[in-house]
Amino acid sequence: MGAPQRNKVQKIQTSYVIQQEKQEHKKARRRKKIFIRFSMLATVALAASSLFLYLMMAQSSAIDKQIKTKEQLEEKLSTLQKDEKRLQEEIKKLNDDQYIAELARKQYFLSKEGEIIFITPDD
Repeated sequence: MGAPQRNKVQKIQTSYVIQQEKQEHKKARRRKKIFIRFSMLATVALAASSLFLYLMMAQSSAIDKQIKTKEQLEEKLSTLQKDEKRLQEEIKKLNDDQYIAELARKQYFLSKEGEIIFITPDD
């Protein structure tokens, strides 16, 4: 239990033993090469999947921005369409002489003969 004992058994140096050792050595090198290839392949696969994931996330955020922009533009379009309808109605009204007279009386304080204009404060 004190000092480790040395192995006093000698290896047999025959051609068979040497051949077996060479085969074991070749197998070990082959396993090492396979492990290195697998590691490289795994690294490339990881890098490729990371790149694809990054591209997917970037495209997803770009699509979200485009959707938000589209919604804002649709709201603006509907507002402009309402304004267009209102202005079309205003154009139709402006072709009427009575409406023009009423508008002039309201905005420019014009009056007909015999009318008195009273200005009241706005609430």
